[in-house]
Amino acid sequence: MYPLAKERFRTIGFIAFLVIVWGLCWPIYKMTLQYTPPILFAGMRTLLGGIGLSILALSRYRQIQFRTHWKVYLVSALFNAVLFYGIQTVGLKYLPSGLFSVIVYLQPVLVGFLAWYWLRESLNLFKVTGLILGVIGVGVVSWDGMAGHLSATGIILALITAISWAIGTVYMKKEGTNVDTLWLVSLQCVIGGAVMTVAGLAVEDAGQIVWNLPYVSGLLFGAFLGIAAAWVVYFKLVRTGEASRIASYTFFVPLLSVWFGAIFLKEPLSFHLALGLLFIILSILLVNRKEKRKKPLPSA
Repeated sequence: MYPLAKERFRTIGFIAFLVIVWGLCWPIYKMTLQYTPPILFAGMRTLLGGIGLSILALSRYRQIQFRTHWKVYLVSALFNAVLFYGIQTVGLKYLPSGLFSVIVYLQPVLVGFLAWYWLRESLNLFKVTGLILGVIGVGVVSWDGMAGHLSATGIILALITAISWAIGTVYMKKEGTNVDTLWLVSLQCVIGGAVMTVAGLAVEDAGQIVWNLPYVSGLLFGAFLGIAAAWVVYFKLVRTGEASRIASYTFFVPLLSVWFGAIFLKEPLSFHLALGLLFIILSILLVNRKEKRKKPLPSA
């Protein structure tokens, strides 16, 4: 296999892994929240994932360089762990998982515009149209959920989650290029998870945790796949490609979460699912469309 084809195949595999794992997260977390307070669940799964990654990264501890990169670690922990996972988990208590994921996945649109403003990435008509179609697509997918009564608190929490994730993604693209990816994710999770766990112990009752199979399974899935492995893959993708293009693929996540919700939570499927898929496919094609370079005019 040619090196270019091999690299492209690997990228496709990473994207598929990321979308499937994050698509599974929403219904799994929704089920797990029946057995645990939200902040403690967010903190424990994030901290556990960070500790696991840190153990794997011990042989390269010299690459931490905390004195040099402490600001990057702390900012990443704030936006990509404390705000993203903490507010996300609390917000799932107020809205259906599918609807909540739709609002959160406005993030690729925000990334597109932030990357244009902050990173000077190109933002042409095709990208703008594609990003808008992506929003329409995820909205159509969960149209049935939007038809019911909505919690204003849940909507606000979902929007804050999306904004936090977008800021964290673009910040890491801009400032995190010299930081070791594995240690970045590890310390982001350890610091953010510790903050959320302490906050959860202060405001929630740890005795409410039901240590049964669904809770332990959700905790381990979130720690080692939904957080640790997924974030390593996500940062690698963002670093090797345009942030807005990589983020656009995450529009598939709420689509899959609807499918998985139907399987695990017995949520009904509808015509809107197929229609939303069409919009999402068009979104991906437009955002990733390569501009044709104009041929130089022949010299006289």
